[in-house]
Amino acid sequence: MAVPTMDLLRFATAGSVDDGKSTLIGRLLLDSKSIFEDQLEAVETTSKSRGYDYTDLALLTDGLRSEREQGITIDVAYRYFATPNRKFIIADTPGHVQYTRNMVTGASTADLGLVLVDARQGLTEQSRRHAVILSLLRVPHLVLCVNKMDLVDFSEKVYEEIQQEFTSFATKLSIPDLTVIPISALQGDNVVTRSESTPWYEGPSLLHYLEHVHVASDRDLVDTRLPVQYVVRPKSDEYHDYRGYAGQIAGGVLKPGDDVLVLPSGMTSRIAGIDMFETELDEAYPPMSVTVRLEDDVDVSRGDMICRPQNAPKPAQDIDAMVCWMATAPLRPRQKLAIKHTTRTARTLVKDLQYRLDVNSLHRDMETGELGLNEIGRVQLRTTVPLLCDPYEKNRTTGSFVLIDEGTGVTVGAGMILTAS
Repeated sequence: MAVPTMDLLRFATAGSVDDGKSTLIGRLLLDSKSIFEDQLEAVETTSKSRGYDYTDLALLTDGLRSEREQGITIDVAYRYFATPNRKFIIADTPGHVQYTRNMVTGASTADLGLVLVDARQGLTEQSRRHAVILSLLRVPHLVLCVNKMDLVDFSEKVYEEIQQEFTSFATKLSIPDLTVIPISALQGDNVVTRSESTPWYEGPSLLHYLEHVHVASDRDLVDTRLPVQYVVRPKSDEYHDYRGYAGQIAGGVLKPGDDVLVLPSGMTSRIAGIDMFETELDEAYPPMSVTVRLEDDVDVSRGDMICRPQNAPKPAQDIDAMVCWMATAPLRPRQKLAIKHTTRTARTLVKDLQYRLDVNSLHRDMETGELGLNEIGRVQLRTTVPLLCDPYEKNRTTGSFVLIDEGTGVTVGAGMILTAS
């Protein structure tokens, strides 16, 4: 049988300091009735103690003490809420340039990026940088929220100028779907319901757009990819013959009876059944986590890939990728690191650093000899064992990896594969 699941949208918010990201998320949580009364009372009490004549909804998301004291977002804050139409996971990412790595982390799994700009300030260097990063991460949908419209008297002229400037800038980037919405997060205009203050705006409210934006077709449903995370062998008498291969589907559609290929061994078999918890499924697709049973007793272990015989990733050891560096010590050529790609871990050598990308101007610095903290550049790697990967623009799961310091076990970089051979 097929398991009915409520549609899920992951979206990441970005914007300059004081553009109102946390306030907007607080407004969404409040107006969609996704917070408890005691949470709201605590925020109201804190707001009054600070002398505010309004409820500071940003306090609902700025969870760290240092964030509340400074009034900024530092770490990625994840929030969850749901409406009758859809479930949502919000990654509230920081705006400061020194927290670029946190933004990359929060936006890497997002279906949609939400960039806020202050209507009084217009587009800033940070606004452009956030759009560039979302474009690099191949986030398929981008919403530009022109916030604080109440402070410019809901001026259509101000909105149009910002919309035209950003649309012109976005033509240089890989942004397949762009929507611009005028809002006031503090007062709630065009956040959950359409506002009477913007009669000139004919588009949807933000929540209506988030509920109805189509994201299912953004996932790769053609190239079947199941990285094996765990071999399921129950030790009970009832399931003593059970052998399944568990993992999260990264691409394609799996059905019982399908011919499959197991890499890197090259063994072939056929799917005997697909299980999710105690339910047997008729089909499975991204991003479902399932257990696949095969008709033949083939050798499959963690790090292997189940795919189609006629559509398999080519094993590659030479990786050309864009890397966001996340460590204080710089990345340099000839450096040795561990690399984790899907469920497989290997060692890798940094063969070459081709250029550093200025995410504000898109300038490529070809003379650079290293990548510093929060910098992004194009890097060539050589791995000790072949990886079963795809280009990042084709599949964001099999096209991405993380770099790990072997001595400390700390993640020091995140990469997006351009080509592999």
